[in-house]
Amino acid sequence: MRRAVLAVFFALAAMSLHAEDYALGPDSQPHDGVPKGTVTKFILAPGKDYPGTPHNCAVYVPAQYDASKPTPFMIFFDGSQALGDSMRVPVVLDNLIAKHDLPPMIAIFVDPGVLPTISDADQNRYNRIYEYDSLTPLYSDFLLNELIPAVAKQYNLSKNPDDRALSGVSTGAVGAFAAAWNRPDQFHRVLSLIGTYVAMKGADSLPALVRRTEPKPIRIFMQDGTADHITPSEPYGTSFAGSWPINNQVMYEALEFAGYDVKLAMGTGGHSTKQGGAILPDALRWLWRDYPAPIVVHEPAAAQQPGWDAADSVFSLIDVDKPWQQVGGDYGSITSLTSDREGNVYLPSPDGIFRIDLDGNVARFADAPDPAAPVRVHIGADGRLYAYIHNEIVSWSAAASQASDEKTVARSLPAVEDFAVTQTGLLYFIDRAMPTIGFIDLTGQVRLALLPGAPGGGPTGPKGLALSPDQSMLVVSDEVSRYCWSFQIAADGTLENGEPFYRMELPETTTRTWASETRGVIEDADGEVFFATPLGIQIAMQNGRIEHILNPPIPGGGPLTAITFDQIGDQSWLYAAQDGKLFRRPVKVTGANAWTVVKPPKPTL
Repeated sequence: MRRAVLAVFFALAAMSLHAEDYALGPDSQPHDGVPKGTVTKFILAPGKDYPGTPHNCAVYVPAQYDASKPTPFMIFFDGSQALGDSMRVPVVLDNLIAKHDLPPMIAIFVDPGVLPTISDADQNRYNRIYEYDSLTPLYSDFLLNELIPAVAKQYNLSKNPDDRALSGVSTGAVGAFAAAWNRPDQFHRVLSLIGTYVAMKGADSLPALVRRTEPKPIRIFMQDGTADHITPSEPYGTSFAGSWPINNQVMYEALEFAGYDVKLAMGTGGHSTKQGGAILPDALRWLWRDYPAPIVVHEPAAAQQPGWDAADSVFSLIDVDKPWQQVGGDYGSITSLTSDREGNVYLPSPDGIFRIDLDGNVARFADAPDPAAPVRVHIGADGRLYAYIHNEIVSWSAAASQASDEKTVARSLPAVEDFAVTQTGLLYFIDRAMPTIGFIDLTGQVRLALLPGAPGGGPTGPKGLALSPDQSMLVVSDEVSRYCWSFQIAADGTLENGEPFYRMELPETTTRTWASETRGVIEDADGEVFFATPLGIQIAMQNGRIEHILNPPIPGGGPLTAITFDQIGDQSWLYAAQDGKLFRRPVKVTGANAWTVVKPPKPTL
């Protein structure tokens, strides 16, 4: 194996000595008789996303522009380079639009921001790496909140994500992909030239994230050269960050694995736009082919081939054509979700506790005693709905259409963040004031479940609780750590043998590198654990590895606040709350519940 790897690297080095002489073709040359668009330059004033930092911009408008129709557009990062002689984007667009190979489209060119100095004796702050080489949503926010609205004041820009493309070179390619990845509801096409998917500011983590995450409706054209940061004396790469050709190949393979519409043009050049400029016309044709047909998610082509391992694909859990669907309206906020054995789902909101039936009909189950009071709900094995309200836990019969037969389970409880009810009637709860975990035993006594000084410690910011299918273990999510915990339930009900068992994928949005912001947690009947996180719903195998990430219902929205399973006949549903709205989608697993205690299968080791 080692010899094979070495052979590949030496082959790359040898090829770097004989790189092709890429030349611009006819579609990159001006031609008489071809209608020519106009290019207008402007300066975008500093905004809130990059304070004090202006951006040099330009807009290309085709001769065929019709202000009465929403117009497709493409944003080119490092805009001055795209306008220059190595790429000649306006000339290429003139020719391809005239040939009807592309729809008439506007091109927006934006350079990285430069923070001006106060004095000529000082050095500017150059924002290119900060803007482009980041996986956070900041640059997509800049595009959506500042750049696009500025251009839209003068031109009729389409709001259809299929009509919006992004293009970047080198680090700009990472920025283009990250902007579409963070906002797939806004951008569906990406052109990536000599992309910097290496270990500089986290882009090397993208392939693993792409493989785990439910695919998004994005089409990607990639290009790189085998001599990109490769020399005969350094065939493994000239940079601390890794190998550009290998990492582009790894990124491409991850996208293929996940089912993306992706193409990689691997040439023999180095880190320049020579090949990218030469193939730009064909790359744009491929990227915009079949327009205006929408770009949709599809299963990987390998799924139809012998040897496909469905267990390792997110499509073992969901169907490609069955996305999230909203249920009901806007509930203001949803702090908790649960379901009963008849298939009804319950949610607390400032307006009361609502019940959603098998057909998705929403009705009020109980009034809200105080709209400002936090409420948590769970169905017990006895068929009653348990609710934490005003430092008390009460229960109602869930058999009626409205709350009835109220019983008080416990009074004078601390501030409860979440709780879970076992089949035997034990009730575990998170005391968010301490913070720690307590439980109410069968006599009604409130006790400490996680004893101080226990081996392994415990979660710093416990947020959610879930029982394993056999109810021998308790999972505790932690919002201020990247690790969530697994505890064994002792014979006396206390928690022991705790381990930080589940390693969450962290969001790029937080400045606290140790904060996962993980909230609700549930388990399925096989013992796999579903965590509500800013990245979406992260799904851990029994062995603790995160294997899948489901996209949140609202891309670019707020955090998921609650999740639950529901069973209607033979069909299982996964529910999620986001931005005060409720969503559901069918899934291919069955949720664990309080009334059915089953031993899960032995995990993969």
